[in-house]
Amino acid sequence: MTDKPTITQAMIKAYDDYTHLTLERRGFMDKLTRLAGSGAAAAAIAPLLAANSARAAIVPADDAGIAASDITFPGATGDMTGYLVTPADASGALPAVVVIHENRGLNDHIRDVARRLALEGFAALAVDFLSPLGGTPGNEDTAREMIGQLDATQTTTNAIAARTFLASHAMTNGNVGAVGFCWGGGLVNQMAVKDPMLGAGVAYYGRQADAADVPAIEAPLMLHYAGLDERINAGTDAYRAALDAAGKSHELHMYEGVNHAFNNDTSAARYDKAAADLAWSRTVAFLRQHLG
Repeated sequence: MTDKPTITQAMIKAYDDYTHLTLERRGFMDKLTRLAGSGAAAAAIAPLLAANSARAAIVPADDAGIAASDITFPGATGDMTGYLVTPADASGALPAVVVIHENRGLNDHIRDVARRLALEGFAALAVDFLSPLGGTPGNEDTAREMIGQLDATQTTTNAIAARTFLASHAMTNGNVGAVGFCWGGGLVNQMAVKDPMLGAGVAYYGRQADAADVPAIEAPLMLHYAGLDERINAGTDAYRAALDAAGKSHELHMYEGVNHAFNNDTSAARYDKAAADLAWSRTVAFLRQHLG
């Protein structure tokens, strides 16, 4: 029986640098080979660092408790696509949530997150923010490259368009929040700056809004950070200070000893179930509190 490869924090950091476009794949594999001691060891470790779409969903796509469909809605400069999920037995108007993906686009994991929210009683719309470029491709490296090509202002406007669409949907109560992960967490912060009608924002390890923009924020925020995530955490103190100084409603939770993307259960090396479960319970309670 082959022993499971040892994954170090340096390997996880190298992967984070690679997936956030500061390190090319060849450079990543070269660095991983040096860290692992051989090319064979690196080849065994790389899939454990990456997300694995074959891992089972927490909520199956055919779960009897949900109703789900792929939809199209009007965006900033054209149609946007998304995955809309509601409780199957919904009665009465539902609070709603825009679900914003990582820099891999709208994949099976983010669809699963939307289904989890539906089982909690929300109408959840997981948006494909790569719609202006033809939609999320099957290859994650290509998706990351495409994310880098998006116009930031247009992307924020598309996020606000998703919130507007949900607010006027017949199944919702008009109160719409947003939850985003990594790249999507950063977009939640930008939505909070630009959209005074956002009901609540939850950002998982996302890039912070500029301190100068914080006075424009109206929505209450919940901010989840990973203790080992040096790249994102570099902006945490300044963001918290700006929110405090402006008197903005916010909760900031730091999960010590866990990595960036700790909520992503498809990434074996970085997922931390205890932190993910705690953050999720806090997220659901927060959204219920502010969206009804």
